[in-house]
Parts: sequence; C-alpha cells; structure tokens
Amino acid sequence: MVERESPENQKQQAGHSPIRWWICSLLVVATALNYFDRQALPVAVVALQKDVPISDQAYGRIQFLFLFAYGLMYMGGGRIIDRLGTRWGYALMVFWWSLASALQGAVTTVLGLGIFRFALGLGEGGGFPGSSRAISEWFPVKERASAFGLVNTGSSIGAVLAPPAIAGIILFLGWRWVFFLTGLFGVIWALVWLKFYRQPVCNSLRSVGTLRLCGGSTEPLPIKIVPWSMLLRFRQVQGFMLARFLCDSAWFFYIFWLPKYLGDVRHLNIKQIGLFAWIPYAFAGAGSLFGGWLSSCLLRRGLSIDMSRKIPLAVGATVMPCSLFIATSPLGWVLIFFSIAFFGHQLFSTVAQTAVVDLFPSVAVATATGLIGGTGAFGAMIFSLVAGGVVTHYHSFGPLFVLAAVLHPLAFLAVVFVVGAIAPIRLNGQDPSSP
Repeated sequence: MVERESPENQKQQAGHSPIRWWICSLLVVATALNYFDRQALPVAVVALQKDVPISDQAYGRIQFLFLFAYGLMYMGGGRIIDRLGTRWGYALMVFWWSLASALQGAVTTVLGLGIFRFALGLGEGGGFPGSSRAISEWFPVKERASAFGLVNTGSSIGAVLAPPAIAGIILFLGWRWVFFLTGLFGVIWALVWLKFYRQPVCNSLRSVGTLRLCGGSTEPLPIKIVPWSMLLRFRQVQGFMLARFLCDSAWFFYIFWLPKYLGDVRHLNIKQIGLFAWIPYAFAGAGSLFGGWLSSCLLRRGLSIDMSRKIPLAVGATVMPCSLFIATSPLGWVLIFFSIAFFGHQLFSTVAQTAVVDLFPSVAVATATGLIGGTGAFGAMIFSLVAGGVVTHYHSFGPLFVLAAVLHPLAFLAVVFVVGAIAPIRLNGQDPSSP
C-alpha cells in the first residue's frame, strides 16, 4: 500500500523532490558515454590509419555499418526496452555497446573494425528510446523539454570531451586504449543504473507527491508492446519519421566527418584536432539547453504544447543553412559555422524528441521513439555512403555542405504539414494522459 501524506507535505515533496533529477543526471552521463564512444573512431582515425589502413570510401562504409545497426536497434531496441522495462532494457543496451567499444581496440583489419562498429551501433541504438521512456516515467509534461535538454546536453559533453581526451590518450597510451577505457566506463555505468533505477512507484526514495507529479500512477507500468502497424497509421508518426530521416542525415554527417574534414582538408594534426574539434560540440550543448528551456518557458507562459514545440523547432531549422559557407571560409569561420549548425541541430533535436514523448503514453514511448529515430539513422546511413563516394571521386566536401544546409528546413516543413498539431493521441481508445 502507498503511504498517505498530508497535502502540504505532498506539494512540498512533489515540487522539490530531487530523485527525478538524479535519474536525469544518470541519463546525461549515459548519453555522454554514447557520444564519446561513437566519436572515438572519427577522432582516432588519423592515428588508427597507421596500423589499419582505411580509405575514405572504406571509412564511409564502416560508418554505414554503424548506422545500419544503429537504425535497426533504434527501432528494435525501443521494443526490447518496452518489454524488459527501462531498468533492465537500458542496462542491457549500455553493457552491449561498451563491450563492442572495447573490442574495437583489439582490431587489426578493416573487416574487424567494421564488425565491431556494427556491434557498437546495435547497442547505441537503444540509448535514446531508453532515455525517452525514463523521462516519460519520471517527468511531467511541463518539465520534459528541460529534461530532454539536459539529456541531449550529455551528447555534447561526450563529444566535447572526446577530441582532447582521445588525443591525450593516443599521445600517452596509444589509440587502442581509447576503446578499452571507454568500454570500461560504460560497464561501470550499467552496474550503477541497475542498482539505483526503479519506476517511481517502485523506488523507495520517491514520495507520494512525486508519483502524482509524474502522472498519478500508483502501480508499475504494464509490460505492453504496441505494434508498429498501429503506430504507422498516425500521421504524427509519419511526419516525425520524415523529419528525422532528413535532419539526422545532416547531423551524423557533421559528427562523423568533422574530424576527418579538419585533418584532410584543413590539414590539422591529431593534437590540433583535439584543440579545436570540441568547440562546435560545446555549442551543441548550449543548443540542447536553450531548446529545452525555450520550449518549457513557452509552455509555462500559457502557449499550447503544439506552439511550445514548433516555435523552437523553427528557430533551430532557420540557422542550419549557415553550413553553406563552410567550404569557402577560413578556418576560424569554419569553426563558427560548424558551431552554429551544431547549436541549431541540437535545439531542433531536443524539442523533436520531447514532442514524440508528448504524443504517446509511457507504455508506447520507447517503441515510438525507436521507430522514428531508426528512420533517422537510415537516412544518415544513406548520407554516409553518399559522403564517402563524393569525397573519394570529387575530392570535395562542398556539395555535401550544400545538401546538409537544406535538410533541417525541410524537416520543419514535414512537422508543420504532415504531423500537424502536436497533442496527445489515443491508442485503441486509451486515455492519452494515462501511463
């Protein structure tokens, strides 16, 4: 039986209970590890190529394998997490990708690197669906955008730390230790998550007020798998799938090819890449925080969920065409334009992920997030192959920057004209506000 508390005590604990923010902090760390691990190869590739020769086309294919696996597990991982629950499902994903990351340090061939990069994608694909379900379980609507902003900031933290940290590890220990250490950190995180994470109703540290703040559920969420066929009938799902297909293509191009672009075209060595490549990711973190803050602020001021999400999406999409100027600008301006693009994407991404959680009840959030995010990974997969071919045959990144510049504005149009109004929807007559 759930203990009773006075209304005054409930209000105080609901408003100030820090448990959900501790959980959010764990999600931030997991997202940071996720991005650190995926950035390990792009940053270390200059040093790795001395032992494992990788052409531009082979590099594009390896990233294709990662993204193919990432997309598959983004879809399938959401369903696994909905079936196993957030605690065990998320821990499984982090443990798997950490093991795959460590094994990359033992490779001696391009084939081996491709195999373990594929395995890394299988694990990392479950990361954001797991975070989405945890936020859905622990955070009310008015706080979700802020929570997503913080979690998305984790991606920037990991990516900011990656260039200087990886450069330092390579200089002192060698490139293989980059992968060994990242794998170790992930296993430690998974053990901590298993020890501390529970649903609000099962967590001994929560209060009755916290339960009510999170949606009033006094029973554990049921294990229920919502079929993809049901979700695909909703135009909201179709619209966000199209939006993520477009915008994620640009994002993964930026994060996977930025260090290589700085090395191959701007002729920076591994130490210089470590000194400069983190700067755009710092702006990406600012974009995550700003997007979450702006959306939550608009909601608190009385705007509808629909407008509170679409206004920040419009802001993010508007700044993305700055990448048109990257190829023809001096290095200082290149970093500025990359930084603006990273800021704009993470602003857009934070609010787009929040909007998906707004649409569905908690039992369907991970599956819906996985289906939509997996589509984005497949778009990025195609773009990665295109990027490898263009750089190999034309020896230029210019056409790729032009294409990347228009994808976010097109994604915003998909949200406006295909998704339509962003508001909770019903699944088989279920009350959209129910868990």
